[in-house]
Amino acid sequence: MEAARGDSGEFAAGCRFCIFTTLGDAIEGHVLAFDNNSGVVVLQETGITGLRGNLRFLKTSYIKDFTFLGQGEDLLQLKTVQVDLNSLQAREEAALRQAESEAERIGEGVTQEAQDIFDALSKTLPVRWEKTSIMVMNEVCVSDPYLPENVEGGTSAANERVKKVLALERRRLQVRVGLGKEKITSARC
Repeated sequence: MEAARGDSGEFAAGCRFCIFTTLGDAIEGHVLAFDNNSGVVVLQETGITGLRGNLRFLKTSYIKDFTFLGQGEDLLQLKTVQVDLNSLQAREEAALRQAESEAERIGEGVTQEAQDIFDALSKTLPVRWEKTSIMVMNEVCVSDPYLPENVEGGTSAANERVKKVLALERRRLQVRVGLGKEKITSARC
C-alpha cells in the first residue's frame, strides 16, 4: 500500500483506488491530484462506458477506507482524463437554478407553522412568498395566521378552492403534529 501513497503519505497521482466514504459510498477511479494542505483528493471515476467518468473532489476526512487497485498509466501519457467543460458548466447552472428555486420557497420572518403550510400548499397549488403572505396562483393571498378566513382576492372559485385546500392541509398538519407529540410522550415513559 505504500506504493500507492507518495513520500509524505498522500495519494499518488496516477494510482487507481477503490475508496469507501464515511457516508457509505464506494468510489473507484484514478487519482488526478492530491492537495495535502486542504486534504482534498481529485479522482476521475471509472466510467461505465469506457473512459468517461465523473470528476470527484473528496475531502480525506470523509474517507473511511481504501483499496489500492494498481498503478495507472504514466501521467505524461494520461490521455484518459476528459473534462467536458460545457457539461460541467450546464450542471453548475442547473444546480444554481435549483438552489435559487429552493431558497425562494423559504419564507423570511415567518413561523415554522407558516412554512409548513406553505410547503403543504405547494404540493397541490402554485405558491410563492410575498413578504409574510402566501400568494396562491398569483391571485389569492393567504395572510397570517394562515386560516381560511385570512384568504383574500382572486376569483370566487379560486378563493373557495384555496380555502378548501388550506383547511384540509391545516387538518393534516395538526394530525401530524399530534402524532409527533404522542411519539415524544411515549418515548419519555
